[in-house]
Parts: sequence; C-alpha cells; structure tokens
Amino acid sequence: MATYGDAHLKIFSLSSNHPLAEKVAASVGVELSAINLARFSDNEIQVNIEESVRGDNVYVIQSTSAPVNDNLMELMITIDALRRASAKSINIVMPYYGYARQDRKARSREPITAKLVANMLESVGATRVIAMDLHAAQIQGFFDIPVDHLVGAPLLADYLLTSGIVDDNTVIVSPDHGGVTRARKLAEMLGSQEPIAIIDKRRPKANIAQIMNIIGDVKGKRAIMIDDIIDTGGTIAKGAQKLIDEGAREVYVVASHAILSGNAPELLQSSVFKQVIVTDSIALPEEKKFEKLVQVTTADLIGEAIVRINENKAVSPLFNSRFHRN
Repeated sequence: MATYGDAHLKIFSLSSNHPLAEKVAASVGVELSAINLARFSDNEIQVNIEESVRGDNVYVIQSTSAPVNDNLMELMITIDALRRASAKSINIVMPYYGYARQDRKARSREPITAKLVANMLESVGATRVIAMDLHAAQIQGFFDIPVDHLVGAPLLADYLLTSGIVDDNTVIVSPDHGGVTRARKLAEMLGSQEPIAIIDKRRPKANIAQIMNIIGDVKGKRAIMIDDIIDTGGTIAKGAQKLIDEGAREVYVVASHAILSGNAPELLQSSVFKQVIVTDSIALPEEKKFEKLVQVTTADLIGEAIVRINENKAVSPLFNSRFHRN
C-alpha cells in the first residue's frame, strides 16, 4: 500500500478493463484493492467494497465502453459505496468516456448526454476525474470538479518513433477539419518537417462519410492518419484508400480509442492500412483483434498521473512531449 501524506492510495478495478487496471496498479506500485462485483437474478448490479477505505485516496478505473450503460451504472454504484464508506477522495479514472460524442445540441430537442454523465458523476460523489482524449475538449468544462485530461499522442508518438515508422518522407494526416489540431500536435512530437494533410469529407449522417478531397501533398509519402476514436472503421478506411489513390506509398492510422463496432476488425484488416495502432483504453476481446492491430498500453501514463496527483505535482508535463518510461 502506498501512503501520500496522511492518506493511503488505493486503486479499484471495475468490470470494463481489468487488464489495464492491473498494469496501472503495477506501475504505481500497489496491489489492486478488493471489491466484489456481482449480479442479482434480475441483472441488478451488486457492489461490495471488501476492505476499509476510510480516509483513503481512492482511484476507480472504469472505461464506460460497451456495454456502456452497464459499465456506467456499475461506476455510479461503486462511487456511492465509496462515499458511504468515508473515502477521503474518490478519483474516477476513465480511459474512455462513453457518451462523449453527444457533447452538443446538433438538432432541436436533443439532449447533451456528455453533460448529463458529468452531472451524474458529480452528484453521486466523485471528487476528481482523470480522462484520456475526450472526444470534445469542452467536456472538461462540463464538470465543477477537477478534471485531468490526458492525451494519447505522446504514447503513440513514442511507438511510431521506436518502431522506425517515421522517416523524412512522412506526412501526418487529419481525417477531417476538426482533427487538425490533433494532427499538428502529433507532427510536432514526431519532429516532422512536412506540412500536415487534411481529408476533406462530407458526412450526410452518423457513421457514413463521403470522401471529397485531399488537402496537402501526400504523393510518394508515408501517411500517418490520427483520430481519437475508431468505431465502425468505414470512414478511415475510405480515407486511407483515397490517400493511396492520391499517391501515398503507405498508410498507417493511430487512434486513442478502439471501439471497433460490428465488422470493423474485418474491414480494417482488409483495408490498405499497414498497421492500425491504438491504445488499450478499451479492452478488446480476442474476436476483435486482427493481424494489423497494434495496442499501445496507457498504464504507465495513467500511473504517472495518479502518482503526480497524489504528490500534488503538476500533471502538465505528461501532455506535451513523447512519453516513454522504462
């Protein structure tokens, strides 16, 4: 057990991503604390904290990925249990924040579900949120408690550099206009001197995109696309094919969150991508893994953030440069 000041640090893992939680705990240097997660016959969730947390700084690791509602409800019940057990602080580690794509009213009479989730987490007793690559940066402002917004780009940059993928003829590609800032940041971390390229597309409805044009020079270059989420895979696969059609010699994609809905694994495996490089923010079952898939762990990044928070040190050094910890 690690002690910081007058409070113990404890890490709990819920159901969504236990392998990542084990790696985070090992990175911090603690054992996962004991918790029992069960279901009643009618599928109601039962949570029992199996050790004292009175006066402790508690970290709960839970990605609210599929099944989104089950994982979210399990998290809410656990927070309530910890609050009633007199934990000093309840810090929610959400490598993937479900409902993040519903961050604004795009049409009349639509909810802002990302804000609703923030309200729920606060109202039940969360005192801090540690999230990674929120789909929309403004979600951080939906909370009235501290939010540490980690980014996956330093991890992905480290993999690209250590694996020898980046060379002097590499171009970073944003899959849409909204991802330009993310692409420029990755290019800076990689030391790329090439201007970024942008895929200009029209999206008539959710998960359907028509590729329109490539803005920038990709001919003869190794193209690295960067996105925050890969869901159905259709959009980025079309973008990759368009890059090849425009003369790119190879195409890679890096992303923080691999949802991989439906037949996305088969589609990406059969696409022109050389590799599909993602983090382990979402646990992938064996049936969603495929030959071109590479997973980069977020464990050391999250672990370092937890240690820094508990020692009242700045978290900002984790945002701006290549992250590599031996």
